[in-house]
Amino acid sequence: TIGHVDHGKSTLTSAITCVLAAGIMPGGKARCTRYEEIDKAPEEKERGITINITHVEYETPKRHYAHVDCPGHADYIKNMITGAAQMDGAILVVSAADGPMPQTREHVLLARQVNVPYIVVFMNKLDMV
Repeated sequence: TIGHVDHGKSTLTSAITCVLAAGIMPGGKARCTRYEEIDKAPEEKERGITINITHVEYETPKRHYAHVDCPGHADYIKNMITGAAQMDGAILVVSAADGPMPQTREHVLLARQVNVPYIVVFMNKLDMV
């Protein structure tokens, strides 16, 4: 997941794993990774932001996913690039309340520069507009 800070990348990452773990999607397999487990470092917990990339894995009947949750904060762009360089595709999370923000645009540009071939847009926070 890539996108601007506080647009919901880690929340979406957690939701995907928990939905698959609950068996809501037939054939889906995952361990529910709670939001609190994604940002593990003390500084991440203290500041409430993702600093390091986090890897989670899950499966659907057709595919195995190695999901990389990237930081959205501009100060940690190197970590985002490290995560994006490992991707075969990306989920760009955009808050409907904020729309595209500076890090949204930068993450798309950087994903393209490290040859991420596919980007799917996930509109989040629709309930806030």
